[in-house]
Amino acid sequence: MTHPVMLFAAGFGTRMGALTRDRPKPLVHVAGKPLIDHAMNFVREVTPSRIVANAHYKADQIVTHFVGSDVQVSVEEPDILDTGGGLKAALPLLGADVVFTMNTDAVWKGPNPLAILESAWSDDMQALLLCVPKAQTLGHSGAGDIDILPDGTARWGTGTVYSGVQMIRADCVSNSPETVFSLKAVWEGLAQQGALKAVAYPGRWCDVGHPGGITIAESMLGYHNV
Repeated sequence: MTHPVMLFAAGFGTRMGALTRDRPKPLVHVAGKPLIDHAMNFVREVTPSRIVANAHYKADQIVTHFVGSDVQVSVEEPDILDTGGGLKAALPLLGADVVFTMNTDAVWKGPNPLAILESAWSDDMQALLLCVPKAQTLGHSGAGDIDILPDGTARWGTGTVYSGVQMIRADCVSNSPETVFSLKAVWEGLAQQGALKAVAYPGRWCDVGHPGGITIAESMLGYHNV
């Protein structure tokens, strides 16, 4: 078994408009199944020690989706905790010093992103981001987020887009005095120390955080609804 996986599924999905009026974004269907199940396909392949999903907006639907499975749901109430706070709150369920985190609003075509990260991880790392070269992204507007230096160090730039998947040491968030905070704040602290690392994904990646991304992702996957 490999490191535990944290799936981020708590957001409001406001960019999805009417599609998230009656369901959380991770349960919006793409290519015949909920977005979160696309992520789960990769998660199952790496046989993690534990799987945790957080939930806030329409949390009962996320809980129901995983009833009868080995996925534990960390419900954030009364307030949503943002990515850093959500991970911090879920650490007792994850039960490990190093964890994967994975957003649930993207679709991939290529090798397992979690396996790519794990093969690049070394014990001296604090956080390792999986980034996609701009030319290999679909459905993503705007510039990139990260430049990857030859030694694997990550710095803010425009060369690649953060894919929503990383490996990170638990104490990077558990040591924060805050309850509600973004992982970006954690990364900024690591980047100042030269301790933020990144690796490029060799396949294609589609942002499905907005309605137009659904059609783009389905085309990328060669899916035809009949």
